[in-house]
Parts: sequence; C-alpha cells; structure tokens
Amino acid sequence: MNETPVQRATASGAIAWPSGRRTGRAFAHTPGASGPGHPHRSDGRPPHTPRGARFPGPPGRPGTRPPVPGRPAVVLSLCAVVFALLTWQLVSRGPVRRLDERLGVRLHDGAGPPHPLAEFFSDLGNPTVAFPVLAVCAGAVTWWVRRETGRAVWWPALTALGALVVVPVLVLPLKEIFDRPGQPSAEGLGYYPSGHTATASVAYGVALLLLLAGPVAPRHRGVRRALAATWLLLVLCVSYGLVRQGYHWPLDVAASWCLGGAVLQVVAVVLVRVRARPGAAVRGDAASSPLERRVDEAERGDVA
Repeated sequence: MNETPVQRATASGAIAWPSGRRTGRAFAHTPGASGPGHPHRSDGRPPHTPRGARFPGPPGRPGTRPPVPGRPAVVLSLCAVVFALLTWQLVSRGPVRRLDERLGVRLHDGAGPPHPLAEFFSDLGNPTVAFPVLAVCAGAVTWWVRRETGRAVWWPALTALGALVVVPVLVLPLKEIFDRPGQPSAEGLGYYPSGHTATASVAYGVALLLLLAGPVAPRHRGVRRALAATWLLLVLCVSYGLVRQGYHWPLDVAASWCLGGAVLQVVAVVLVRVRARPGAAVRGDAASSPLERRVDEAERGDVA
C-alpha cells in the first residue's frame, strides 16, 4: 500500500516535502536518464574522466586511438602546390631559378663545413645506407609486435617495401621529364628532383613512423618530438651536403622535400588505419600501456 507524502511546515512558513525519489539533478546521473544537458552530468559539463574528453568512434567501438594524423588533405595539398610552384619557376627560368643557381654556386665555392664532412652528409642519402636502416627498424618493430602478441604481422615489412618502391617510381620519371643540368662541377642531366634527398626523407621518415607506431613507442611527448627533430636535422644535413658538394641545386632538394612530405603523410594515414582495424594483429590492447588497457576495457564495457 502506497503512502501519500505529508506536507510539513517549517519555522519560516514554507512547506517542506519529505525526502523521496526525485527527478532532479541527482537522478540525471543514472544510466539511461533523459533530461537536459550531458547524459552523465545534469549541468551539461563534461565528466572529469579521460573518456569525457575523447571523441567517440563508430558505434560499438571506443574512441580514436593515437597517433592521429592531423589534416592529410591540407598537407598533401600544400606539398603539391609548393612542388608545382618550384617546377613552374624551373621550367620558365623565373627569378626563383636564377636565385637558386646563384645560391648553389655560392654554397659550393664559398666557406662552409669541410668537404669531407659534406661528403659524409651526402652519403647518408645513398640507398645503400638509408634502406638498410629502414629494414632494421621494420625488423625491430616486427619482433616487438611478435613478442607482445605472440603473432607475426605484415604491416612493418610491407610499409618498408612500399618506401623502397615509391622513391624511384616518383623520382626517376621526373628526372627524365625535366632533364635539368647539374652544377658546373657535375656532369650529365636529370638532377631535378634530388633522388638522394627523397631517399633520405622517405626512408628515415618511414623508419621513424614505424618506431612511433610500434608497441614500445615512447609515450612522452618530448621524446617523440626529439625523434622527429633528429629526422628533420638528418634530412637537412643530407640536403646541405648535396648542394655543398655540387651534386644538386637547392631547388632540387626543395622539390624532394615536397615529395617526401607527401609520401610520409600517406604512410602515416595508412599506419593509423591499419592499427585501428578490429582484426589487426596489433590493436590498442597489445600496443598500449597497462593503464590505457584498463581504460579501454572500461570504455568497451560502457559501450556494450
């Protein structure tokens, strides 16, 4: 038998109702409650949990996992536009090409690092040096994944193989099309764009992406930035060594920067999509830390 609540008068004359189940702010926190604001907070503010600050993924799956590429279309468009402008100046013999030739001769003949050091820098862009480094990184990531999951995976080796193939496929036809002569100390034609710069950019960059996508990738943002800065410094050293030794013009290496940046952006997107697939061998459960695994398990339980 239900009891009807009885009103009580307070000292100030106001009517006080007895405590009972109310549909106010406290009840809005219960699962499945309907009301204004956030479904888990009645005041509309996000909850003070890591999940509240993450964007949900597709239905039935947890939120997006790092690393997440920023805006691939913007990066690819920027690389394409800069490469087109540089090529236009090269073909039309515009002011950028004239400045490029003056700068190249000055860097080659003027004061700078010793030529043996510059030769060492330029050799770092040789395929016989860069591709073995990429192969070692791909093998290390494969071993780490096998150790963590007990299964062999295919994506590190295929990514490294794709980098080996994409550089000559992009660079060699462009060299034949533009047929640019080198510096006075160089012989022959076909120096635009620089193959050594493209090799260094893609090979070392893909090696870095594989390490960052592996199960033992550094979680600290400062370490990741230091690795990226090391890759950037390495590419700059290779580019300077090529110009210093008279193997290429500055415009040649700048065009290869655009090609390398576009390739690395595509590789980053592919790696993220491969690792985010439900049937992939390496998922967040195997590639994340124990704390992140517990958070992901709790999220999957909430979604289910």
